[in-house]
Amino acid sequence: MADSFSNPTPQFGTAEYAGVRETEHCSFCKQPIGRSYYRVNTAMACAACGERVQHELPKDSHTGFTRSLIFGLGGAALGLIIYAVFAITTGLVIGYVSLAVGYIVGKAIKMGSRGAGGRRYQIAAVALTYAAVSLAAIPIYISIYAKQRQTHQPVQTTKSNTDTEQPAERPPAQHMSMGAAILNLAFVGLASPFLDLAGDPFHGLIGLVILFVGLRIAWQITAGSELQILGPFENAVPAT
Repeated sequence: MADSFSNPTPQFGTAEYAGVRETEHCSFCKQPIGRSYYRVNTAMACAACGERVQHELPKDSHTGFTRSLIFGLGGAALGLIIYAVFAITTGLVIGYVSLAVGYIVGKAIKMGSRGAGGRRYQIAAVALTYAAVSLAAIPIYISIYAKQRQTHQPVQTTKSNTDTEQPAERPPAQHMSMGAAILNLAFVGLASPFLDLAGDPFHGLIGLVILFVGLRIAWQITAGSELQILGPFENAVPAT
């Protein structure tokens, strides 16, 4: 008996023992633990339940990540449309819609990965959420510009020597290539959260804070699994 207490150092080279066999019970199926068992986080699981959980755990793969990007792009496009349509139809640009965009993008990526998650999924979710929210400013700006142009159409006139008013000659328009125009719009859209901050610091700061919360929602949804499965371990011998 004295020898069993003479060396209190844990022996990591030996198997972990749950206790006397048939006296411990599985935390999932409630059946007695047999010859071997698993640890699912802190819960004890029998061999059958441990292997089932291990098999059902989402697996990360290149195919799954590619599929999650496709689903994420679809979610970002849907979020952009929702954000822009809401602002155009109501005339209100409410930053809280970015929370819904983050949720939609995160769920779409999680659906595409079939439950898998991790750091690269989180980075993709944050990038797509930011792109959807910021680029929604482009159709909003275009709508505002079109409405202002419809309501204000000043006609500039000049007087000739006969005192009759004639329309002024407009300066020749400078044409921009389609690619340059798209790049310019994309840059303005991606910078729109910070442009709003420069124009109206108070509301711009609130918008950035809400956008950060939306990005955090997308980040949390696409996190990896919190399950940690250890084992199998050999159980103790049955009691005599």
